[in-house]
Amino acid sequence: MPFWGYPAILLCVAVYAFDMWKFALNANMFQLNSYKPEVHKAWVKKNAGFMFRATPGKTPLKWTARVKRMLAAYIIVSIPLFWLFPERLLLVANHVCKPLEASINARYKNSAARRLAEAKANGLKIIGITGSYGKTSVKFFLASLLGAKYNVLATPASFNTPLGVIRTINEQLRPVHDIFLVEMGARNVGDIKELCDFVAPDLGVITSVGEAHLEFFGSLENTLAAKFELADSLPDFGTVFLNWDNDLVRSRLVKNCRTTRFGIENENAGFNATAIKIGSRGSSFSIGDTRFDTKLIGRQNILNLTAAIAVAETLGVAIEQLPQYVARLEPVPHRLQLLGTGDRLVIDDAYNSNPAGSDAALATLAQFKGYVKILITPGMVELGDEQFNANMLFGQKAALIADYAVLIGPEQTKPIAAGLHAGGLDEQRVKICTTLKEALQFADNIEPGNPRVILLENDLPDNYS
Repeated sequence: MPFWGYPAILLCVAVYAFDMWKFALNANMFQLNSYKPEVHKAWVKKNAGFMFRATPGKTPLKWTARVKRMLAAYIIVSIPLFWLFPERLLLVANHVCKPLEASINARYKNSAARRLAEAKANGLKIIGITGSYGKTSVKFFLASLLGAKYNVLATPASFNTPLGVIRTINEQLRPVHDIFLVEMGARNVGDIKELCDFVAPDLGVITSVGEAHLEFFGSLENTLAAKFELADSLPDFGTVFLNWDNDLVRSRLVKNCRTTRFGIENENAGFNATAIKIGSRGSSFSIGDTRFDTKLIGRQNILNLTAAIAVAETLGVAIEQLPQYVARLEPVPHRLQLLGTGDRLVIDDAYNSNPAGSDAALATLAQFKGYVKILITPGMVELGDEQFNANMLFGQKAALIADYAVLIGPEQTKPIAAGLHAGGLDEQRVKICTTLKEALQFADNIEPGNPRVILLENDLPDNYS
């Protein structure tokens, strides 16, 4: 071999390794952007230079079968199109794989449709659950309460897209199931209708309509229309359960099916929680003459519990039987979940954040008398034109409750910092960090020896960092 042969081989290996590293990084972001080309293109344009990120991400790339197929196509198309940037090469590879992915998805969908048809013929009831926030918690609580009488299957975690529901049916639905709880997520008008057309729900729960994902819906009117696609899809013998505390929900008429109302503030709701007591270690409330005690904290959790109780009682679980099941409920992970003991407590509300949810989290933080109250947050996202003002208002409200604020990300959190300043929180009590780990380390060194409670409000994935 000529003397230059080994260096040439090493150079080729290095170039190949670098290219695979770029593919993995780009595919990771594409995965976090839900494999949606238009969303990913907009994200790449907004985050120019992300391909040179040196720090590892919080959420590593999942090497699914789809990613492996995309890698094979990426290697093939990179030969004639080597001059393209890697993010464009990935989109080309994704387009090449599109017919194959469509064929695979159709096979899985047909299999799920057959399973679902057989189950419905045997009496399976399907309950759709949607809302701008609260849907995962309601699903979690409802699965436990209905379990007192029925064999229940619920879509796991946040499996709330068509492919997530199809996967749940194929992998978990069995003839023994009596009820199937389907969480329904949406970022566009028509998304929930697509899910309803497939699963044909018998009942529905609309937990809320608010500003979450406003960047995608464009307006609250579109958000309202999207969420009520669930109600519009129900049969005339079906029932939709509506959050009667929500102004937008109350504004929408339902004519095609029965309605049941729930709430904690509006006494006109059929299921109305009253005599609410919320503490730092649990809550209690009444519905009618029945008293409930729970280890859950926060008014939002009581609202979600009221929705679950309304559905369970309507489906034949005696309300007198429900307090024992409510008392056993554990917090839903990352949704006002109280962690820790003694002098260091954490309110983990990191799953998502929206204006209503952040207000509820701050109100929960305020319940901890005698503790140093510390807010850690990267702020709220996906609020479109309202994002700056919403984050600034959040900062103003936080300044009235939190003793200290630790903000993650110097750019993303500028409006929160401005709000904290306007709200009167001393600048010496505001810290800017780059990672959650750094923020927690700083929080643990605040006022040593004093009991502290830390509110984790939102945790942005890498494509928002």
